[in-house]
Amino acid sequence: MTDTAFTHEVFNQTPPFTDVNLAALDQPLLDALKSAGVDAIANGLLSFGESCGAAARLDLGRLANENPPRLRTHDAQGRRADIVEFHPAYHALMEAGVEAGLHASTWEAGGNGRSLPAANGATQASSHVVRAARLFITAQVESGHLCPLTMTHASLAAIGASPERLRDWLPMVRSRHYDFRFVPFWEKRGVTVGMGMTEKQGGTDVRANTTRAEPVSGDEYEITGHKWFLSAPMCDSFLVLAQAPGGLTCFLMPRFRPDGNVNALHLQRLKDKLGNRSNASSEVEFHRAFAWRIGEEGKGVRTIIEMVQLTRLDCVVASAGLMRMGLALAMHHARHRSVMQRKLVDQPAMAAVLADLALESEAATALAMRLAASFDLAAENPREAARARILTPAAKFLVCKAAPAFLDEAMECLGGNGYVEESPMPRLYREAPVNAIWEGAGNVMALDVLRAAERDAEAMASVLVTLGEEVSGLPGAREALADIEGLLAGSERERNARRIAETLALVAAAGALTHVAPPAIAEAFARTRIAAPRRGFGSNDLASAGSLLLGRALPLL
Repeated sequence: MTDTAFTHEVFNQTPPFTDVNLAALDQPLLDALKSAGVDAIANGLLSFGESCGAAARLDLGRLANENPPRLRTHDAQGRRADIVEFHPAYHALMEAGVEAGLHASTWEAGGNGRSLPAANGATQASSHVVRAARLFITAQVESGHLCPLTMTHASLAAIGASPERLRDWLPMVRSRHYDFRFVPFWEKRGVTVGMGMTEKQGGTDVRANTTRAEPVSGDEYEITGHKWFLSAPMCDSFLVLAQAPGGLTCFLMPRFRPDGNVNALHLQRLKDKLGNRSNASSEVEFHRAFAWRIGEEGKGVRTIIEMVQLTRLDCVVASAGLMRMGLALAMHHARHRSVMQRKLVDQPAMAAVLADLALESEAATALAMRLAASFDLAAENPREAARARILTPAAKFLVCKAAPAFLDEAMECLGGNGYVEESPMPRLYREAPVNAIWEGAGNVMALDVLRAAERDAEAMASVLVTLGEEVSGLPGAREALADIEGLLAGSERERNARRIAETLALVAAAGALTHVAPPAIAEAFARTRIAAPRRGFGSNDLASAGSLLLGRALPLL
């Protein structure tokens, strides 16, 4: 008897991109790690890529986004609860991220945020490059849960301004145990730290904040006001900015007061966001909420600036990771899907698009990992310190703004199959804009490049000289550097801020490629992104680099 419901055979459909090693399949990433002196095997990155590419792990990303967090403001008796509840998939992802050290690995004992040479010549897990590689891979699985991990990691740079608080919180942050219970932090095996900086009337302009902080005793204050965005509201404490008697000041606000009572953080609602669905972002009101002062009164912006540099680095790395997954899905589809009796990857028009996407992804990966290496080397090398300071906002400007358009093109490679929610592509696409907006949108990044150059002209000169050495001989590079110098010396620097930031980051990406990619790839990037006006994906002449890029983009499975 035949099944009358069976009308056709399903064929010419791409198999799921699962049970893959997200590190071993990524030659550009492996090359960038090798260039930074990181042994992918010794540092567990290949095994990490295998676990992240497992079907079960990838499915956690889907479940966490299909079941977003929910806010419970009150309990059954009408008392304030202010609790956000998450799906178990979110907690599983957080547990894996904490176990991998994404929240604190560069702050391990003796590291102080810097890498430590290991006895075998590899780099220990405290390295920014190693952590960046893990973050890059994890972003391909699910990016929303990276928000609290990123903030926790960066928070120690600010908390360090208060040695007493750092002493109390550092051991708990360093812990590799994820504990999501809503209990006082001193009862937990590990903690996370969020942040609340912006308010309704100011947004990026935090100096317009109206939230007030009243001294109580020593470094203890009571804070009254609001935050328009309180990121990851179930964290154990938050770095917030408020107006103290001495001006805008940074504070550490725990969810529980030292007496064990719940602190007066009243969550108003969760943001209904375009993407980043697995992660909760809230509006909050403070009613004489307890907090410790971090740093001096009136020095709030200065206190958090090092933290901001670290979160911006993570924005660059995560965006590059999203782009990498989009490329992998597009390549995987093109290798399996046939149209007009030919595989898509063998059709010249599609091959041109895929190769151009691969070039963009290689550059983003190389730039992100090279930037992370500068954070590792900054303490001992002034040129690297200058590089990290100047190029972080420029790289964020370029890579984070490139990701949405990149993922749009990658989605188009899959056609309708990439547009439906059964595909990971819509989630990647929705996730992409947040990194360009969070921690400073495009204009903020471009203007930060200008301010950094104005505050330290010597540092900018050092960066331009170093980049000139790296890109020597590449098409258009010398002219691009001269253009930057001319614009910086001109009278309309602010109007040209975006051009300066973008050009600077493009040259830095080309320079990074010269260290990690075959020469033909660095040459193709410079020729199509710097020397000539850039065209749409698939319209740039990549010459002999095209087939090379396709071969490196995704090995045959």
